Amino acid sequence: MTFQISVSTIYHCSLERAFKTPMLCDVAKVHTGYGIMPAVTHTTDDENWGKIGFSKKVYAAKSLTQKGGWASNDTVLERIENKYWKIEVSNFQAWMLGFTKFTGEWQTTELEPNKIQIDYTYTMHSGNPLFYPLNWLFTNTFWKTYMKRVLENVRKMAEGNETYMFE
Repeated sequence: MTFQISVSTIYHCSLERAFKTPMLCDVAKVHTGYGIMPAVTHTTDDENWGKIGFSKKVYAAKSLTQKGGWASNDTVLERIENKYWKIEVSNFQAWMLGFTKFTGEWQTTELEPNKIQIDYTYTMHSGNPLFYPLNWLFTNTFWKTYMKRVLENVRKMAEGNETYMFE
């Protein structure tokens, strides 16, 4: 079963900045942790990150739910320049409430120059019916709040012209 949540906002920067920043800047500045979600510390095996079909290993700080270290893999599934990203987060190294993978989507729409609508969607994939009520609750409360925090972290980076780590 899947559980999906979306959040939207407006960024005041170029379309390119709004599109590239969440995927090509330092992910440790995007996923800074919140509650039970540990902060991302760094990535490895990321030489081709940003290109369709390529992955990176994501590392997280120690937290209530993570021992610290390698946490998951991110893979670029789709990239339509200045419009849309689709990534998959999988190979969780800690138990994730019965979730088997997450699929993230980042869509940018230029409303006018330097006014970009961001539509950010996550689909949580779960394979255990016993956890469906918990999965729904987690997705619609905690994860939605976490996504809003990510949007604000990316906003600061996009509007502040943060340097890209990848191309």
